[in-house]
Amino acid sequence: METAEFVRILDREGRLLAAAAEAAGTGAEVPTCSNWRVRDLLRHTGAVHRWAAGFVADAHAGPRPLGDLPDLDGGALVAWYRDSHRRLVDTLAAAPPDVACWTFLPVPSPSPLAFWARRQAHETTVHRYDAEAARGGPASPVAPEFAVDGIDELLCGFHARSRSRVRTDAPRLLRVRAVGADAAGGAVWSVRLSDLPPVTVRDASGRADAELAGPADRLYLALWNRAEVPSVTGDAALAALWQETSAI
Repeated sequence: METAEFVRILDREGRLLAAAAEAAGTGAEVPTCSNWRVRDLLRHTGAVHRWAAGFVADAHAGPRPLGDLPDLDGGALVAWYRDSHRRLVDTLAAAPPDVACWTFLPVPSPSPLAFWARRQAHETTVHRYDAEAARGGPASPVAPEFAVDGIDELLCGFHARSRSRVRTDAPRLLRVRAVGADAAGGAVWSVRLSDLPPVTVRDASGRADAELAGPADRLYLALWNRAEVPSVTGDAALAALWQETSAI
């Protein structure tokens, strides 16, 4: 997927997030995020938007803290979130393609700009789902190609880091399979688990101890622990291990 497409998705998803949060009210519980209310969701996501935009706008070369969360609530908080989202979208859209700045996942990316557009598109999509869960009613769809990309980022990026807690005492192989025509042609990952960080490759090699499968959009939400895994075959304990230890 191209950087411009990620920015378009980020733009749409942030608008949907704000609309759902406004409809739910900032005091509404977020059933997909334990102990959070909509105000916590808006404060967190808006702060992340501003944090991410700062790296690109300032061409900042190293890590820095997230920053303070706003002491706002109600309509003022929703407006602050909308402003945070707009700043991020505008920053990414206006940035030079060769901007150099800090990134944080151990996977190749075409550029730092591409990294931040992709990361924030997925960050916002997952939290848009949270906001819509708080509002109630049907959730907005996730396009299959985008869902497959998000699964890839999660497995090959986030869980390749040393901080991943998805570990097993003995080597195990977990297969993740996006199935059907709606899965952008299908996609399969092999996740090798051990007492070290998981090692994921985009193939179906080796005999799997368990497989998590389903349409790409549902599997995407399941792997981010926002929904149940559509299908589990083999050792169900590995699916349970994912739910218990994969939180980012």
